[in-house]
Amino acid sequence: CVAAGTDSNSDSGGRSRVMTTQLQVAVTDAVACVRVEGPANFAVSVDFKSVVTQCCEAGGRVLLLDLAACPNMDSTFLGILVGLTGKLDRIELLNPCERVTDLLENLGVLGLMSVGQGANPFDDRLEAAGTTKTDKRALTEASLEAHKLLMEVNPDNVPKFKDVARFLEEDLERQG
Repeated sequence: CVAAGTDSNSDSGGRSRVMTTQLQVAVTDAVACVRVEGPANFAVSVDFKSVVTQCCEAGGRVLLLDLAACPNMDSTFLGILVGLTGKLDRIELLNPCERVTDLLENLGVLGLMSVGQGANPFDDRLEAAGTTKTDKRALTEASLEAHKLLMEVNPDNVPKFKDVARFLEEDLERQG
């Protein structure tokens, strides 16, 4: 299997660096486990949504999202995750760092998921997830959908994301 990998090319100091995100997955009759290794960001969000959707079709109605090796999450990835709450019976975040739980709390969506700590019971079954060639338009559409969802589930997010959503809509118009 080929790992789903994406690159993020800047850090907080503006220096160029490459940080690859990998998705690993295990599916049972009732549970889909996805491990995110690296930043959970817009670049991997389309692959993440695709992997989880395929797992749901295979029967996994509960998502266990292993975030032990995930240092941060951006609003696009979070919006995609929030969009999945309506398609699944439950989403459990396993071992999220404080930065991620703070983001979920600050955006008013932590209550949509449960949070757990401990060993991943699917560690020995995880396999690299497939990746798709995602073009700029698909990434922009996914990001727009994600930000609209974040504003929909919590009106306090409107001032935070209305300009982002407008920019993404304009970007889609420019792309044709």
